[in-house]
Amino acid sequence: MEKKVLAIDFGASSGRAMIGTFDGSKIHMKEIHRFSNDPVIVNGTMYWDVLRLFHEIKQSLLKAKKEGEIDSLSVDTWGVDFGLLDRDGKLLENPVHYRDSRTVGMLQKSASLIDPDTFYRITGNQFMEINTAFQLLSLRENRPHMLAQADGMLMMPDLFHYFLCGKKVAEQSIASTTQLYDASAKTWSDSVLDALGIPKEILPPIVPSGTIVGTILPQIQEELGVSPIQIIASCGHDTQCAQAAVPTKEDDFVFLSCGTWSLLGTECDHPIIDERSRICNLTNEAGYGQKNSFLKNIIGLWLVQESRRQWEREGIHYSFGQLEQMAQEARPFSCFIDPDDPVFSPAGNIPERIRTYCRESGQYVPQTPGEIIRCINESLALKYGGAIEELKQCTGKHYRTLYMVGGGIQSRILCQMTANACGIAVSAGPVEATVLGNIAIQLMAAGAIGDLRQAREVIRNSQEIVYYEPKESERWREASLKYWNMFGEKSQNG
Repeated sequence: MEKKVLAIDFGASSGRAMIGTFDGSKIHMKEIHRFSNDPVIVNGTMYWDVLRLFHEIKQSLLKAKKEGEIDSLSVDTWGVDFGLLDRDGKLLENPVHYRDSRTVGMLQKSASLIDPDTFYRITGNQFMEINTAFQLLSLRENRPHMLAQADGMLMMPDLFHYFLCGKKVAEQSIASTTQLYDASAKTWSDSVLDALGIPKEILPPIVPSGTIVGTILPQIQEELGVSPIQIIASCGHDTQCAQAAVPTKEDDFVFLSCGTWSLLGTECDHPIIDERSRICNLTNEAGYGQKNSFLKNIIGLWLVQESRRQWEREGIHYSFGQLEQMAQEARPFSCFIDPDDPVFSPAGNIPERIRTYCRESGQYVPQTPGEIIRCINESLALKYGGAIEELKQCTGKHYRTLYMVGGGIQSRILCQMTANACGIAVSAGPVEATVLGNIAIQLMAAGAIGDLRQAREVIRNSQEIVYYEPKESERWREASLKYWNMFGEKSQNG
């Protein structure tokens, strides 16, 4: 029996709604709505425009009506950000963007409250100043009245589900991005919350990925003229939706979800939390089916996207295809950057920062857009190679193929460079991995697909996969040695 579900995927710069139709063997997707996701800076604070984004969800539902009866809906988003609710269930303020400066210094502040080794052993999370724990610590330090007024905290996908159905829950995968989650006990960590002074009572109960949360509120049904569609908490974190869609037959595999951020990791049965993983600054997240995602967060195509925006601000408009062609023609291995250096995190003039970075590190200073994009892509590929080596050290396993998924695989030069830098074959596809994972989890929740292994088989049958074999191995080994001699531990530890 045919099933139709609606997946709404919010990225850091855009969102889309896609209908997934399952005919029993393949998933057929149709994009019905696409929109930008633009942060808004007000009085020096960067916010997500959450009310506009909820309007886009409603527009998605209106457009979905034209496609026939929809069985369920699920929203996935980026990690770490949240909204605070008052006692009446109303938003206290728009959710603040993770790129806002309010968390500066909070990671260091946390070290005076809880031993970093203990902190890592509990949560298994990579230390990043953008994490929810440090955002909340910033509120405690600088705006304590906000926490005093808060009666609930919902992560972004949970917040949208609450707006739709009125139920407050914390889906497991998105909860595990907060650095407030005990990775082994699979619950909120009293020790971390107490140490940071975060009130536990604002945190909702954690539910497994794939939980049916509720049904669209009657007033929304009436407003939009839609039926009582089920709301399913698939994997709220887009990375875990993408991991569920990795089209592998292997139990041991390594994947790269490549978009604004690059998430490179592997799927395992239990968290890996030890001295080696701490030194490598690897993170553990909860995946679908009580799996653990063991991975590294690396800045991704943000560098290309923001460079392109800068050139547009200067009145020069390049397509991504044009930038890729210019990068292909630029001289290889002229200069490198550490993509995760904090200097590249804020929005702004990334090309000029890259030039300054190369100048100050005694390298060739890239001038043309092609040279800038080539520098970014080569640096990313080499960083991916280092992350795979860290995974091997921590898991004791070797991997035959890197499964690249997400929008980044549309860059053929990046896929080929990644195969070259990592020294293993790259399987590229699907592009729409996050949406496919969201859809597949909804179908598993409905019983239309049996389990994760079957879901991945369905996705293999539904999507075209492109393969890249490593080339120019000796040149890339030399480039890798040069890269790690330049950046060494600083780059590997983020």
